[in-house]
Amino acid sequence: MFLKKFFIFIFLLLFSFNSFANTPRSTGKSKNWESFTVETNEGKICFAQTSPTKRAPAAVKRGKSKLFVTFRPSENINDEISLTSGHEYKASTVTARSGKRSYSFTSKKNFAWIIDDREEKKFIQLMKKATDVIVKARTSKGAETTDHYSMMGFTKAYNAAKKNCS
Repeated sequence: MFLKKFFIFIFLLLFSFNSFANTPRSTGKSKNWESFTVETNEGKICFAQTSPTKRAPAAVKRGKSKLFVTFRPSENINDEISLTSGHEYKASTVTARSGKRSYSFTSKKNFAWIIDDREEKKFIQLMKKATDVIVKARTSKGAETTDHYSMMGFTKAYNAAKKNCS
């Protein structure tokens, strides 16, 4: 199951960064968040995504960072939280924090997920109330990275993505 999620997420991520025949279509932008849909051979995928408002340290070379919430109705997948920090992760070193709440992510290469469905639901509730979420991770070489994500506009983008795939 994990590998299937991993490969589907890579597919989704490639479409969010590159231009292919089935390019994701924006269904609305709200402050720092945007919702998308894309038709694939596996069915419709809807997601909300954002980029960090601040990244550190500047000295660490890395690609784009993104935080996603994804819906894949044909696979009965809802509220899938995932992220990339633009680098390959050192195994299981990814955490997201807002206020006193902290969530651990499982990582593989340069992607990370919350595996537990109940934890995903709690994290989404936190994202709806929070002003920001801070993601800390370690690169495969051990350097710590920090990404600050604004939650301004999350609820509207999340609701749009959810509605588009219901």
